Amino acid sequence: MKSKELINHWQQWLSTSDKLLRVLHEQTVAVTLRDVARVEKLQPSFEELMAEMRTIDEQALDSARRLAEALGAEPNIRGLVAVLDKNEAQQVQQIANKVTASAQNVSDVVKKNKKLFESEMTYINGSLTLIAKASVPRKRGPYKPRVARAAVLVDAAA
Repeated sequence: MKSKELINHWQQWLSTSDKLLRVLHEQTVAVTLRDVARVEKLQPSFEELMAEMRTIDEQALDSARRLAEALGAEPNIRGLVAVLDKNEAQQVQQIANKVTASAQNVSDVVKKNKKLFESEMTYINGSLTLIAKASVPRKRGPYKPRVARAAVLVDAAA
């Protein structure tokens, strides 16, 4: 099987994307519940899994390029599928479809969580604005009583 290395990289990528999706869904719950400690606890896992997926993606890309060069095909899925035997081409196409669907799913959840974070920040900003406005005394109208100012220092002779 000529594409075994590429398929292995993609299977590893799919496994990592499943782990990432679990972390993202936990993050969604934490943001929805406004559990800051839980969000902060999940952040290192999120960053680690994203870095791992980038690494695997680069390895798969290198593997696909080497395979395309060895087979004299275009460096894309269609080119690889066209030159592989039927059975192997079907396997490559199936796993490529799974990777594409999983990547779209991860992207959608990341976008949803980003919108949740933005919504929470807007909510917090609005709350802080209301608190700040409430803490500053407002003028009630033209007949506002004057504030009596007391002398801070008293003359010793007085």
